[in-house]
Amino acid sequence: MVRPIKNEQQYEEALTRVYVLLQKDLKPDSKESDEMEILSILVKEYENEHYPVAQPSPLEAIRFRLEQMNMSEADLSEILGARSRKSEILSGKRKLSLSMIRKLKEKLNIPADVLIQVY
Repeated sequence: MVRPIKNEQQYEEALTRVYVLLQKDLKPDSKESDEMEILSILVKEYENEHYPVAQPSPLEAIRFRLEQMNMSEADLSEILGARSRKSEILSGKRKLSLSMIRKLKEKLNIPADVLIQVY
């Protein structure tokens, strides 16, 4: 019987059970595949509450996304409109403007809530 995860021991047991289920060749809509789906949701919720992952700073997010998309800092200059702006932004000397945030969200698909953080 699947129950809410309320403590670390139950969390560890749920992780163990998910691992065991992942090793099997589960058929869709089977009892075990439903159990794994429910346990995965419970584990995720427990982790979100007890082990939150901090959002990256805007500069970390921009650098990471450029790397992920195999883009260079020159590509960032094209997005922001000027090479000097790119250098000032990445060095932290200049803050992102609203128009820059909109462009970065559109071109690099970085969530606006990450880009508007104080840094």
